[in-house]
Amino acid sequence: MKKKQDSTDSRFFQRYFTKQHDMLRKAVREFVRKEIAPFVDDWEEEGGFPRELYKKVGELGYSSVSYPEDVGGSGGDLFEEIVVNEEFMRGGSPGLVASLYSHGIALPPLIKYGTPEQKEKFVKPVVAGDRVAALAVTEPGGGSDVANLQTTAVRDKDCYIVNGSKTFITSAINADQITCAVRTGGEGAHGISLLVIKADTPGYSVSDKLKKTGWWTSDTGQIFFDDCRVPVENRIGEENKGFYYQMENFQSERLAMAVQSNMISRMCLEEAIKYAKERTAFGKTLTGFQVTRHKIAEMATQVEASFEFTYRVAAMVNAGEYKVAEVSMAKNFACQVANRVTFDATQIFGGYGFIRGHLVERLYRDNRIYSIGGGTHEIMNEVISKMIL
Repeated sequence: MKKKQDSTDSRFFQRYFTKQHDMLRKAVREFVRKEIAPFVDDWEEEGGFPRELYKKVGELGYSSVSYPEDVGGSGGDLFEEIVVNEEFMRGGSPGLVASLYSHGIALPPLIKYGTPEQKEKFVKPVVAGDRVAALAVTEPGGGSDVANLQTTAVRDKDCYIVNGSKTFITSAINADQITCAVRTGGEGAHGISLLVIKADTPGYSVSDKLKKTGWWTSDTGQIFFDDCRVPVENRIGEENKGFYYQMENFQSERLAMAVQSNMISRMCLEEAIKYAKERTAFGKTLTGFQVTRHKIAEMATQVEASFEFTYRVAAMVNAGEYKVAEVSMAKNFACQVANRVTFDATQIFGGYGFIRGHLVERLYRDNRIYSIGGGTHEIMNEVISKMIL
């Protein structure tokens, strides 16, 4: 009698996850099942989700499982963060995860380099779900060229006067505060600092929500600064060190994007298997055709390989190793796999894969940003090549 493989979760369980991780996974999965999954289709069509969701997630500690306890976090490890990331992706809306966890790329520099006063003022309220935080780095003319950003912050006594703009900012519309990369010095990487800028600062304004191909529930927008006076005490760490702080921050963001890409692949694979077993054509189910079986076999192989590689890199990072090339490899590989798996899953669904209301259709659209955001595929290859050549 044919014995089916165990689930992917159980195969990875002993290698990377403990019973504590498993308990967390079950709790988060139940929360997502009750509080997110039933409403996702409506939120997608509405282009956003209720602000109260931040508070619910904060109260349960799901917004900060790997943050230190002194800022309101749970002090967990990287794999607890991965568990939460994966299970929220199970809700079926990558855009929702992007905005709900935009603080995941806004707060780390504050947690690592911020003063006790900054942590009290700008970290704890976000962790509690009372404030929304976003990261603002990308500029209209800059894209991946972070070292050449043009938003200026000129020192004027105890304030910086900020002028310029940012674009493609996740949570731009709802953010109460942003961690913003600005130019405080000369040209290049050595002249960049990070400032926390509150959204109610005079001269701070936000565009209408940008209409995107995917990530509909994510409130992406542009932010403008017109003589915004930002207290010097809002600067994170040392002046002109912001580029290096952000390069560190990119590592966790890219690993998180690899995890999300893998979940997109897994969900598409699961949907494709389910559909292929039910859909009939020419007198038999799609699984009765060798071409479909082999397509699914290749999809499953690539998904398995990508999960394993991402987890292995995460284990090294969790152990304190600084794996720049490997993180970039994991992101690129996970994105490449997701590109193929979302395409093949949509192909298996045929016309239904092109119709809204089917998960694979949404994931096909939402997946496209992962090879662009957090460092493009091409930039990742440049990072990798610099590390190995």
